[in-house]
Amino acid sequence: MLALCLLLVSLVACGGQPAADSAKAEVQRLLDRQSTAVLHHDGTAYTRTGARTAYENLSAVPFASWSYRLTALRRSGATATADAELSYKVKGYDTSPVTVGRTLTLRLTADDQWYVDADKPAKKSGQQLWDQGKVSVVKGAHSLVMGVGQDADTLRDYRALADDAVPAVSDAWGTDWTRHVVVLVPGSLDGMAGLLGSPAASYRGIAAVTTGEAGGSGSAPADRIIVNPDAYALLGSVGKQVVLTHETTHVATRAHTTPATPLWLSEGYADWIGYRGTGRTPTQAAPELYRAVEAGDLPNALPTDKDFGFSGEATKLAQAYEGGWMACRMVEDRWGVDQLGKFYRAVGAHKKRSGAVEDALKNVLGVTLDDFTAQWRDYLRAQLA
Repeated sequence: MLALCLLLVSLVACGGQPAADSAKAEVQRLLDRQSTAVLHHDGTAYTRTGARTAYENLSAVPFASWSYRLTALRRSGATATADAELSYKVKGYDTSPVTVGRTLTLRLTADDQWYVDADKPAKKSGQQLWDQGKVSVVKGAHSLVMGVGQDADTLRDYRALADDAVPAVSDAWGTDWTRHVVVLVPGSLDGMAGLLGSPAASYRGIAAVTTGEAGGSGSAPADRIIVNPDAYALLGSVGKQVVLTHETTHVATRAHTTPATPLWLSEGYADWIGYRGTGRTPTQAAPELYRAVEAGDLPNALPTDKDFGFSGEATKLAQAYEGGWMACRMVEDRWGVDQLGKFYRAVGAHKKRSGAVEDALKNVLGVTLDDFTAQWRDYLRAQLA
């Protein structure tokens, strides 16, 4: 009798939980088959699991891995909505998987098999490039450029810039980084914003950004240089190279850029490498600071992180970038390229912001923050007056 009761409980407990578990297992197997199709570039097999358009959009991307982990399934008759984590690596570029949240819409086919009708970013998750259309891929010596809505010549231009940027960064920073970059070129500013999961207004006028999977932390498994094609198209040839080299510097320095690193140093260093070798003078590369110094409005202190807020006044933002660049340029002029790199690494090695710059200035450059700031102000006056 007890055995019979236990059997009945196992069949009906939790309002039919075994049936729900069965559906979840079936969907997980479906996603496993779909993942195999992606990795094997098998469009026929993919279409047995989901829409052909979704496969065509991502089929050109060289994935080293691709898998889903189903986390929740909400079924309503012959349809269901699933929450899943998608993990993937781009072959030759990602050392750890990028993991993103996805929401899937499924239905049962006539032969009672689950089928993925839609696979979209989960709430609060950014888009992947293939969510925006068919991805085209151009591979370079040091770069992988992937675009949507871009012709082949345009992507090759980005490849040339990225391939020049990588050795330029290594020449200044060193070779203790991956020495390759992934560049994403969406079709518009809105596409850029979609990849970043933020409003387009946040990036209007910004030519490119670099982001890791979790927003650019030192432990992020992958960095992507994401281009705003609308703003980038307005730049001249030198400006385009400076931007790509600047963003590539962020990729190279990521492991040494921590919460202890102030933005004047991380952005200034990226600009310093970006402008290095271009022949641009301080008055050409720092026009807003030049005008301020000419008007007798010499900054009293190094830029704060708040000065780099994109929602603030454009002139103040430009002066913040220029001030950081001039600080790094001064270190190169007075202490040398190697000491500048050591200073950057020493700041990032601190566990917290407080005291990080002061300790690095003392231990690497042999000066106090007050002395460094005074020298920086004198340098601005001398270079920009």
